[in-house]
Amino acid sequence: MPATRPLPRSAIEAPSRAARRPVRWPLGGVSVDEFLRDHWQRRPLLVRGAVPDAPAPLTADALVELAGRDEVESRLVSASAGRWRLQHGPFDASAVPPLARRRWTLLVQGVDLHDDRAHALLARFRFLPDARLDDLMISLASDGGGVGPHVDSYDVFLLQASGRRRWRIGWPRSRELVPALPLKILARFEPQHDFVLEPGDMLYLPPGWAHDGIAEGPCMTCSIGFRAPSRHEFLSAFLADAAEAPGGADPRFGDAGRAAAARPARLPEDLHAQLARWARDWRPTPAALDDFIGRYLTEPKPQVWFDRSAPLSPKAFAARASRAGLRLDRRTRMAYRRRSLFVNGERYDAGAAAARWLRRLADERRLDAFSAAQAIADPGFSALLLEWHAAGWLRLGAV
Repeated sequence: MPATRPLPRSAIEAPSRAARRPVRWPLGGVSVDEFLRDHWQRRPLLVRGAVPDAPAPLTADALVELAGRDEVESRLVSASAGRWRLQHGPFDASAVPPLARRRWTLLVQGVDLHDDRAHALLARFRFLPDARLDDLMISLASDGGGVGPHVDSYDVFLLQASGRRRWRIGWPRSRELVPALPLKILARFEPQHDFVLEPGDMLYLPPGWAHDGIAEGPCMTCSIGFRAPSRHEFLSAFLADAAEAPGGADPRFGDAGRAAAARPARLPEDLHAQLARWARDWRPTPAALDDFIGRYLTEPKPQVWFDRSAPLSPKAFAARASRAGLRLDRRTRMAYRRRSLFVNGERYDAGAAAARWLRRLADERRLDAFSAAQAIADPGFSALLLEWHAAGWLRLGAV
């Protein structure tokens, strides 16, 4: 639990980028071990010049255009005279105010699913497991724009892409919300720290830290968010999946020989006892749990859909893959556990040789031409990759 007293600024601000760090490193002079030990889900971290080589993945016009697509989740938040307004997309370009108008913010989720540069930016954070990475949201704001002081239930990296944004943060003493608002805005927000982020600067916040970001002039901010299923969300999904899964006996209650009901509204004891017994005696098998967890953690969001590839013969696919290599589509979610592979909510069991290549594909998200040629030498494995290519989950070309 974070301390309620303010943390010293030295405990939040990262040292300058170490000279030995690779250019893609997003945490300045803080190592992975230091970050995970001292900050991850514990306390904030401010990194100046975290990603100086990465400009905004999209222009303002391109982001507005993306917010107009049906398959993209977007919101428009505006404030005027103390009143907040929330609208959900898709938006026509004419519905988005000009940047000259103050105090509005356009938020576009899952930009990494639609833009290679945004996907590459999200990939910088793969020092954390893919199963925890959620998406990259970009917010475009005019001067004074923001969404009010609030608390998130997940970790987030806030990377300033263009312009300036002032962040006020603090551990909330109260989580009471302002009533009758379309947004979850804290009624009493007492910031403990105040930072102005310039392009390339980044602020990490663990779950539960209250924060309020206000644009100082037009600006764009990238939010790298993380998946953190709650117990209720997971069990709701698992029990729904278990109820729909076929297989095994499915006995039905029966009461032959029942006497006439003297009190029709009273719950029959035998019916109640049988239903309670079914609930108490039901236990998921370890195999069923393993299968569901893998599928659950790789299931794309409902609005994600894939563009099918032009059909290729097995011979043509093998030849082109051997020349160009293979890469996962940026929308594909892939994970593995032992020999089980999970791709976009489906499970595949592979032999030892195939599992080795599939684990490499999952970790690196690509196979170069030489590796692809070796992998598809197995006809069965080649057929699986061709199936994924046809579905749009896998693309030709290693870069």
